[in-house]
Amino acid sequence: MYPDKLRIEPTKRSPLIQMEPGCLIIMGRSIVENPALFFEPVHTWISSYAKNYSGKTKILLGFEYINTGSIKWLYILLRTLNEIKDLSSSGYTIWYYEEGDDDMYELGNIIKSLVEGKFTIEEVLLMNDGFYNSVIEKNQ
Repeated sequence: MYPDKLRIEPTKRSPLIQMEPGCLIIMGRSIVENPALFFEPVHTWISSYAKNYSGKTKILLGFEYINTGSIKWLYILLRTLNEIKDLSSSGYTIWYYEEGDDDMYELGNIIKSLVEGKFTIEEVLLMNDGFYNSVIEKNQ
């Protein structure tokens, strides 16, 4: 079975990752040099989660910046999450983007087309540690 929780602290080049049953959060800057190495533990956790979890799932995503390699891995992670039974009725995703960041808004719309279930795109004033911490606090 999947572990209860996976948390990877953010750095200047990598996002905050917090995975726990019912709430999956990836936020920050994702410009890791080797995305496969960084995202593989997350993929392993999500693969097990998708096979074993039944219940509501919140997916909360937000990026200051994300490079092409990280976008590819984000797609892989979301595609794996689509294996959750009844995700379209029991899951929802929120894509956060910073006010005025048209590139992240457009990327959110692209990601929306890849995800089953309810998907909303929300503009926030600032994508920063304070915002990430407030999202985590609200979803514990």
